[in-house]
Amino acid sequence: MKRKIFVSYKYSDRLVKDLNLYETEFLFNPSPTSKKIETAPRHYVDELVKVLGDDNQIYKGEDDRESLDSLADSTIASKLGDKIFDSSVNLVLVSKGMKKSGVLESKQWIPWEVSYSLKNQTRLGRTSNTNAVVVVVLPDESDKYDYYISWNDKCDYWSLNLEFLFQILSDNIHNAKEPKRRWCNNGWVYEGDCSYIQSVKWDDFILKPLKYIEKAVELKNRIEEFEIVKTIK
Repeated sequence: MKRKIFVSYKYSDRLVKDLNLYETEFLFNPSPTSKKIETAPRHYVDELVKVLGDDNQIYKGEDDRESLDSLADSTIASKLGDKIFDSSVNLVLVSKGMKKSGVLESKQWIPWEVSYSLKNQTRLGRTSNTNAVVVVVLPDESDKYDYYISWNDKCDYWSLNLEFLFQILSDNIHNAKEPKRRWCNNGWVYEGDCSYIQSVKWDDFILKPLKYIEKAVELKNRIEEFEIVKTIK
């Protein structure tokens, strides 16, 4: 099924795995004069467009070179609404340097985009319901994911560093009203469909993107099973 997908990402983060890109059409055989491109999340978005673009419509997130500081809330909502309103799925590319240190989350693009996509919006007599959301974790500059997601051998599950995320994301993880969980190593281990927003590593997602997108849509159709937080705190 064709879907309209909005992608949230940190435009200028450089703490991601190098995709070995060059400013040349000869990508896999660059000439001596080719200039190497410093990889950023927006280049991963380009990869998504290649994989999903033929069968889906992709909307890219805001260029975060534009500061939110000088924009009124109504202006931000309008800018986001133009891209998000018609979408039904939000892919959030989580990267190691996505947060601006010392800057309120309400002044950063990703939280605004996620919050807007989770809300029911009405424009010109039309209503857009809460989007399905997937967190796609990008590998860091060392090709690792453990800044956010890592395998826990003691308890046999994927451990998530929720404190790393923007709060609007972490609030919608492990938020099932009746979660399936077990106690292990002095903490709860959540299993099954315990989160409205599920997390997946880039390497896994890019192999079977529709698998994870359709799972998120399934959870959206069961939204009443979750405590959804839609506002930035």
